[in-house]
Amino acid sequence: MSSKATFKEKQYLGRDYSRISIRLVMILFCFAAYYINIERDKNGELFLVVGSSILIVSLIMLFMVHYRTTVINKSVIIDGLWTTRLVKIDLNSIVNVERVKYSSYIINNPVYNLHTKGKIRFYAGGKDAVSLTDRGGLEYVIGTQCPEELEAAIKQEMNISR
Repeated sequence: MSSKATFKEKQYLGRDYSRISIRLVMILFCFAAYYINIERDKNGELFLVVGSSILIVSLIMLFMVHYRTTVINKSVIIDGLWTTRLVKIDLNSIVNVERVKYSSYIINNPVYNLHTKGKIRFYAGGKDAVSLTDRGGLEYVIGTQCPEELEAAIKQEMNISR
């Protein structure tokens, strides 16, 4: 057994470009409303507080790891935030690996270990994913920023195991 990982990736919670743009528009609106209301109303300071707090939370979220994907020892290990459970997918039970588009929607919510309609989803940002189907028909959809590398690493580990 090799102790060196074939593939490692960290998905960050606050680095999805559509969510960043939404937060920036809200920040700009709050700062513009504060600037317009600076001499007219005392409640205009609330816009400054709200805009500043959104900015601070956005900066913290840029460095917050949502989950880590590691391909090692004939398995895919997905490890999430503090209270999430470690998910280990054994590659010996996988029958199909393919690169897919994560979703047809423009904006997707970040999810970790979401079970819906026979699929288990992991997503933090981006448009691409790798789909793994096991012998029982259960499908794992893993969102990634590097779909080619993840797919190649999984196929390499599967070939080693067979």
